[in-house]
Amino acid sequence: MGKLEILADAAKYDVACTSSGVSRGGVKGMLGSAAACGICHAFTADGRCVSLLKILMTNYCIYDCKYCVNRTSNDVPRTMFTPQEIADLTINFYKRNYIEGLFLSSGVVKNPDYTMELMFKTLQYVRNIHKFNGYIHVKAIPGASQELISAVGMLADRMSVNIEMPSTESLSLYAPDKTAESILLPMKQIKHGIVQSKAEIVKYRNAPQFVPAGQSTQLVIGASPDNDQKIVELAENLYNKYSLKRVFYSAFVPVTNGNPLLPAERTPLLREHRLYQSDFLLRFYGFNSKEIFENSNGSLNMNMDPKCNWAVNNLDKFPIEVMKADEMTLLRVPGIGQISAKRIVAARRTGALNFDDLKKMGIVLKRAKYFITCGGKMYASYRINEEFLTYSLSENKVYDDFQQMRINDILPEQKLLPHAFNDSLPQLITAN
Repeated sequence: MGKLEILADAAKYDVACTSSGVSRGGVKGMLGSAAACGICHAFTADGRCVSLLKILMTNYCIYDCKYCVNRTSNDVPRTMFTPQEIADLTINFYKRNYIEGLFLSSGVVKNPDYTMELMFKTLQYVRNIHKFNGYIHVKAIPGASQELISAVGMLADRMSVNIEMPSTESLSLYAPDKTAESILLPMKQIKHGIVQSKAEIVKYRNAPQFVPAGQSTQLVIGASPDNDQKIVELAENLYNKYSLKRVFYSAFVPVTNGNPLLPAERTPLLREHRLYQSDFLLRFYGFNSKEIFENSNGSLNMNMDPKCNWAVNNLDKFPIEVMKADEMTLLRVPGIGQISAKRIVAARRTGALNFDDLKKMGIVLKRAKYFITCGGKMYASYRINEEFLTYSLSENKVYDDFQQMRINDILPEQKLLPHAFNDSLPQLITAN
């Protein structure tokens, strides 16, 4: 229990946990199954809440990464699990219905190969000795041999290699024991292994699968001075070059005995949230990093989501007619998501749509109404301009150039605020 408390707590800074992406039903004579969605306290399509046993093999580490709580220069309690202990924990927790899978990471003890071999032995115990058929996510250790990474990949569902720092300059400054090459090489190997495995399955139906749920990585946000644009551009390149399933963003949290190079305060979670929103635009909405940061100083707007921010900066592309626009064009409209765009395209084949129909389909009219028309008509007669939309779409109703009027500033003959703001502000009626 002492080991579990230390190593489970040390694993909380690794956020690269998500739905497994693998569906594997129960097999007679084997334990467990893997659900396509839902691990680490996520909800599956049928409403189940499932989780992983998320631990480090050890928090001993030979590296001195400035942002890491487990760095060798940090004075924290250290301990280590044996492969057999992790296997026993996994199986016993599964039998008690605590978990449905395993998330295994580790500090680097002795050297990368030694650590990776211990993780491989752990998976051997879990898969081959205990016949566990559930979901397993393993962190690949940068610098480990290709043979060990290949061996682990045949037993794991997902692997990830954490980049942590968004640039080579930051990596050399904050993680001097790591190199960009040592991180990108296993990424490249995992990608090629996945491609080769898929080709073999086409020829041989029962060929073993290599990392069937793909690979992911993690970036620490705010520890280095890299701006949002550099982070999103890196994520875009990783998706294009290494076919990653996900890039995870972890807001920097100051650790004990912090380095003077690091910020004294934690990175706001809102910045992490904006990066995830931008990430979704890259993966599902057909945007690229240049569009997201168009007319910006390299930082995301903390007061407006990236999609709304893009739309406000590109008013010449709106309004869009929902009865004619293709699916990719509809995805550019704030308030319209993937599912609702498909619903619009399907529903308009049978008849004309109105704004009530769109609302029933799940479109967020609070945002979409400024950018669309139905049958050539807008939701209301808005005075569409950048200032009005910036205020209306502001999540906190804050706009840098907007100053709240005082009641004394309103002339007696002014009954209402300008029509453009009627939808967003209360109608102030002066007393005669």
